[in-house]
Amino acid sequence: MLVRVYYEDTDFSGIVYHANYLRFLERGRSNYLRLLGADQRALFADGSGAPGYAFVVRAMQLEFLKSARMDDVLEVVTTPLEVKGASITMGQQILRGGIVLCDAKVKIAFVTGGRARPIPRRIRAAMATGRVVPSSPFSIAIVPTSDSDGKPSC
Repeated sequence: MLVRVYYEDTDFSGIVYHANYLRFLERGRSNYLRLLGADQRALFADGSGAPGYAFVVRAMQLEFLKSARMDDVLEVVTTPLEVKGASITMGQQILRGGIVLCDAKVKIAFVTGGRARPIPRRIRAAMATGRVVPSSPFSIAIVPTSDSDGKPSC
């Protein structure tokens, strides 16, 4: 997934503020789940009167390797590392031009009412194979183009 860095993502020096990497990673995980066919809004609403099902972050390990700057186009890569009954551990990287800026390992749990529940079989199977749902309208490739300055544009 491509993300452009805006002024609001940076600190006073034009470098991405460390907490904003978490936002980029969250978007990457959300898009990954969407591409697998996990409709998070429908899962959340399926609570039969109680709060519905949701994927929540249980643990996160981050390593900041290089800085991103305003106007950079970043690539967020999300890969399943370990799929269990009620959780999945994902490897995530934020890259600029193929160079890793941030490396993350994120464990998410599938919960309802504050308790872990088994991930639906269809979603767990897709996670285990890493395949996206072919009928998903979001299964598209985005190819960055260059503007007149030669910088990638989205």
